[in-house]
Amino acid sequence: MEALECRKLGDPTIPPDSSQNSPLTVSKSYPIPKLISSTSIRVRINYTSLNYATYLQVLGKYQEKLPPPFVLGSDYSGVVESIGSNVTKFKIGDPVCSSAAKGSFAQFIVAEENELFGVPDGCDLVAAAAIPLAYGTSHQALLHRANLRSGQVLLVLGASGGVGLAAVQIGKICGAIVIAVARGSKKVEFLKSVGADHVVDLSNGGMIKSVKAFLRGKKLKGVDVLYDPVGGKLTKESMKLLNWGAQILIIGFASDEVPLIPANIALVKNWTIHGFYWGNYEAIKAGGIEESVKELLSWLARGLITIHIYHSYKLQEVNLAFLDIKERKVIGKVMITSTSTSTSTSTSRL
Repeated sequence: MEALECRKLGDPTIPPDSSQNSPLTVSKSYPIPKLISSTSIRVRINYTSLNYATYLQVLGKYQEKLPPPFVLGSDYSGVVESIGSNVTKFKIGDPVCSSAAKGSFAQFIVAEENELFGVPDGCDLVAAAAIPLAYGTSHQALLHRANLRSGQVLLVLGASGGVGLAAVQIGKICGAIVIAVARGSKKVEFLKSVGADHVVDLSNGGMIKSVKAFLRGKKLKGVDVLYDPVGGKLTKESMKLLNWGAQILIIGFASDEVPLIPANIALVKNWTIHGFYWGNYEAIKAGGIEESVKELLSWLARGLITIHIYHSYKLQEVNLAFLDIKERKVIGKVMITSTSTSTSTSTSRL
């Protein structure tokens, strides 16, 4: 089968197989994975989404380091191609989605039955491939950790990226007042179009003045929940906007800078700081991921959330996808499609 391998750590924006410096190679004869148990399932992958974490993995900067060589990829969707003798929930041909620690940038992947989610009627496969990690992270963090409630003020940093856009949409479903932070007029207009109550354009200066003016206009005291996948300077600035008793969700550090949160201020203002890492959450809260993804797929089928695809690439073009991530061009999700899969009409570059 065709698969994208990371043969060494390095810059993933270099085209695969283009030189000795390229860390990536597209294998045309990678072994098709075999069923490993009576409850395992082989899925023919149609779509897989590219996450910022994958970019960091190839650079060797992610918190969980995978020794090369390995096949890249996490979120995916496709159809059941083969099943073990004791599989009861799925049959050959069923549409499914899931997420894996690695291996989805390929034509096939093997998963256990309890790791897969059936894609309901009303959901296309390209949208389903973007659900588990990005939307699962935001859903679990906002609803199960911060207990976001209707009427609360939610501040989303990095709001145009995968997890950020998911947080904006989920915040609106919960009835929150959503303040989105991004950079550039195109991203600002897009975030307004998906329902953000106020959008801060960082290219016009800092966010403190903009957010405080919005809060005053709405007669609001401050921010109740901070959703932070960015870190760095923005985290420090956000501290000046938080209410007494605010919830802080630490999702990641896209700025490449880990911020220091002043413990003395957290003490006197009764802040609660949550670190949220989706990758090991199932081990901590058994059944949490299944519950979350099923609800998200239900919302997707009912049209409550919309997956916005920035662009779709073939495996051979994956360096362009990584370049979009590196240059922070992406609004929503970047998808990778199998060679045997035609690009969905719902995918378009914004």
